[in-house]
Amino acid sequence: MDDCIFCKIIKGEIPSYKVYEDDKVIAFLDVNPLSKGHTLVLPKQHFETVLDIPSDLYSYLAQVVQKVAKNLNEKYKPEGILINQNNGERAGQVIPHVHIHVKPIYKDTQMVSEASLRKSFTKEEMESFAKELAFK
Repeated sequence: MDDCIFCKIIKGEIPSYKVYEDDKVIAFLDVNPLSKGHTLVLPKQHFETVLDIPSDLYSYLAQVVQKVAKNLNEKYKPEGILINQNNGERAGQVIPHVHIHVKPIYKDTQMVSEASLRKSFTKEEMESFAKELAFK
């Protein structure tokens, strides 16, 4: 896509702090990081969300995410690593090019808990959801 900032980074039109690259995937540091080492991993081919990307490429992307996470863990020894992937603006996706965040979590990393935002559903509602969502 011509106006996609990630596509421009992939083409070399915008500089980035690359940590990994192969023929299918690129990983670079987030310019607005949550923490030291916060890395974005994305396919070089443009897909907007996880719903659009071919499953074999998404699986490969996950393998690279694991490599990046292991490297971060080895080099920086964080207390944890948060891996997340947002789909759609309402879900927090800012750049419409599928990407996965790999965020090292340290003692001073500000974390927002969603525990107080969780909902409760009745047994009947849960059974209904499970029935509606079950693969056949």
